[in-house]
Amino acid sequence: MSPTLLLHPVQLLRRFASSIAYLPTLAAASYGLLGLLILLSTTLDVGFPDGLAPWIPPLPDGARGLMTALLGGMISLMVFSFSMVMSILSQAGGNFSHKLVFGLIGERRHQWVLGHYLGTILLLLLLLMAPDDARGWMAPAVYLACILVVHCLGLFVYFIHGASQSVQVDAVIGGLHDATLHAMRRQQACQRGERWRCMDTPALPRPPCHEIRMHREGYVQGADLAAMARLAARLDGRLHLSFRFGDYLIQGAPLAVLEAERAPDEAWEEALWECLICLDGESVSEHYVHGMTQLMEVALKALSPGINDPGTARLCLHRLTDLLRHHLAWQPPDALLDEQERLRVTWPLEDFDSLLHRLFVPLLHYGGDDQSVLLGLLKALKALSLEADGPRLSALQAMAERVVARLDRISRHPMDRAFVGDRLTRGRHRLALPRELPGIGDDTQ
Repeated sequence: MSPTLLLHPVQLLRRFASSIAYLPTLAAASYGLLGLLILLSTTLDVGFPDGLAPWIPPLPDGARGLMTALLGGMISLMVFSFSMVMSILSQAGGNFSHKLVFGLIGERRHQWVLGHYLGTILLLLLLLMAPDDARGWMAPAVYLACILVVHCLGLFVYFIHGASQSVQVDAVIGGLHDATLHAMRRQQACQRGERWRCMDTPALPRPPCHEIRMHREGYVQGADLAAMARLAARLDGRLHLSFRFGDYLIQGAPLAVLEAERAPDEAWEEALWECLICLDGESVSEHYVHGMTQLMEVALKALSPGINDPGTARLCLHRLTDLLRHHLAWQPPDALLDEQERLRVTWPLEDFDSLLHRLFVPLLHYGGDDQSVLLGLLKALKALSLEADGPRLSALQAMAERVVARLDRISRHPMDRAFVGDRLTRGRHRLALPRELPGIGDDTQ
């Protein structure tokens, strides 16, 4: 069988496993299988095990009408609960980045609640298909359905409480921070060992080289680098990736350059594509930098004129500072060696000054007229300077000079200048800051 035919079902299975329909489908299928077994027991007239029959209550009168009422109530309960949730999430979409709304819907606990709702409805439908004179396991099945409906009532309260709490500012920002930090630590654990190296100078491909292009469009969030190293070893070559993780690649874009004597065949390229983690959007769990950019976007949303909430922007800035501190304390590798310490895979990394520019310059631009936001940026740069040195400290110094220039531009009143000047050098840091606003005047932001 062609590798291409095998690749498509695997990709579909991965997409389904990462979608919000995965857990509800599993739960509903479990309930549906239980209902089919109960129907089968009534058809085959399967009795109870010895000693269990006296403990089984008889089939209640009007069981079909009871199940019909339970089914109607469950459908109404599901519609009501999810209409409330969509109303809450629509409001959250107006206050936060729309990228976070899908994450709130896709939380595992919410998926399980949806699965229990759908499974209970499916079980009731299957029980209504049983004949009127059904006996055997039909009686305990009716009581089980009543218990499941009561259980769903408890889940309804839990679901509404969880959904309302999940859109609170502290919960959203804290959850995004924790997810980003978890993804960062997981990547650190995976890329630990002597085989993972940080090259002083980038390893450039040397001829003979073979260029490999992207077979489909999408966000390449990550890759199985160990599997790529094994593929490169099969051809006794080196694989140089041509993109940064998190980039959006169109079909036909340069994917990698293989440095090897023998050209790769179609099956080898198919295996390489299989190593890529391609998604239709950003995933914090696969690429932790997306969590930082989403925190920055939440801060920008809070600074918009329609919301005007600089306090939320400062909360996001505090979380960003902590994540950048962890990022500074870890030097991500950009090369992978095999067991014989021969270079097999290299990939480009985003420099710290580029990451700092992407995260802080939008805040400086949109919050440049708010003194509290600018002072928050300056405080973050001071804290990060204690963990940085060399080029990273120079990047922090350059960004601090931009913040000081902006503070000088908006602080015209003597009281404002005295307030800002008192905070320029306050606290421990390694930045070269003036003791008072220098009077730079207008700057070019």
